[in-house]
Amino acid sequence: MATPTPSRPPSPPTMRRSDSSSGVFSVPFERFKRDDISDWASGFTLLDTMETYFDSHLDLLQRNLAKTSDRLKMRAEETLNDIKKDVLKDGRFKIMPSSSVQLERELQRYKLKVSQRLLAITQTWHSAKVIRTREKVTFFLAVMSLLITALLFAMAPEWIHVTYSVQAAYYLPLRVYMYKKRAWHYFLFDLCYYCSVLDLIFLWVMPDSPALFVACYCLSLGSLASAVITWRNSLVFHDWDKVTSLFIHIYPPLVFSVIRHWYPDAQERFPALRDVPQLQPFKALLLSAILYLIWQLLYWKYVLIDRRAKVQSGQRITSFTFLLNDKRGAIGRALSRVPPQYREASFMLGQLVYSVITELPAVFVLYDSAFWSAAYILLLFAVSVWNGGGFYVEVFGRKFERELEALRKELAEVTARSERSSPTFGPQSDDDLTAVSASPNLTHKTLSPSLSEVELPQQATNEPQTHNGDAH
Repeated sequence: MATPTPSRPPSPPTMRRSDSSSGVFSVPFERFKRDDISDWASGFTLLDTMETYFDSHLDLLQRNLAKTSDRLKMRAEETLNDIKKDVLKDGRFKIMPSSSVQLERELQRYKLKVSQRLLAITQTWHSAKVIRTREKVTFFLAVMSLLITALLFAMAPEWIHVTYSVQAAYYLPLRVYMYKKRAWHYFLFDLCYYCSVLDLIFLWVMPDSPALFVACYCLSLGSLASAVITWRNSLVFHDWDKVTSLFIHIYPPLVFSVIRHWYPDAQERFPALRDVPQLQPFKALLLSAILYLIWQLLYWKYVLIDRRAKVQSGQRITSFTFLLNDKRGAIGRALSRVPPQYREASFMLGQLVYSVITELPAVFVLYDSAFWSAAYILLLFAVSVWNGGGFYVEVFGRKFERELEALRKELAEVTARSERSSPTFGPQSDDDLTAVSASPNLTHKTLSPSLSEVELPQQATNEPQTHNGDAH
């Protein structure tokens, strides 16, 4: 079944999926970019507990790496000592195909690789401190927004739409700037941004338009709200992209639910409500569908026709092209079965059907019931919190565990390689030693740069033995 496109794009170069789902409204993958943190960032203490937790894990990682490095070094030194002892044992000579210098070089290369890896991890930790300044600010704003929203809902619901507008004035322009900078700006033509603009127009420009109110209510409580569940929006306080995506999808349903059920004297501030005491299902779905089709036609003309060359060349990524290339997702697999000439039409038709289906609860239940509206908003928020908790535990909290596992694998590979390339010892009998003594100029060759010249025993040189046994 075709569904909306994501409000949050994946990384354009790789064109791969970062999480379990993606769609028109949001996708659940976000990324960490470690920037240098300024000294004044220490003034933000909201994440001190988290930093302490990961500091301790980094210290544990460093101690484990140090122990592993020391243990490997000791093993290498013991091996070298055993080699030297075997070479000079009882005046006997043993041929070493792999010299001690080669083993030492391999050890030094491995030690350098481990040191560079540890240094990179340490520099990343101390320069960005995992939670960068921007992430601390995002964390602060997200937590304060949640607290202020809860207080306003309980004490002054008439200020909820003002709070929404102020935050939209921050999040939306910043997203436009960031997406334009990353060449992701074609995702800004998706339905969620279109609905956000319509909501702001109703709140501040046309509060007396019943048609616009009905359409905004249906789209906000339908497509936008369902995206929180469908596309796994997550409440991850420190991540700006996730906070923005969740704000875009969960705040409009809250605002219009408040206006409908809990706003004191709502008809004075929003005269459109006087003409809509009850929703007429057919008319409500028709009005929302008309505004939806206007967006779809604009999107089709501007993105799929006027900018088709850029999209097909890969310079720009759209929701349609991303989902089409996502062969692991249900939408991508479904679209791949449709003939190429009908894929765009099928995708747009599927989006319309999805939009209408998600609006049915708002039309038939939520508009007339404050209780079920509150339960629906609570459900959306609970899903986002659950997804955010999963992100912290499954993704963020195991980052250094994966790094440690990678280092363990490298240790195992180097150890196995060292064992395979460890020196093997030569002749064990006097017969073999006779063959060695017959080699020309052997007594003048340097056996190893780390050892002085070792002359063959005179007895072995002048009177080779003809029987097996140890030389004495």
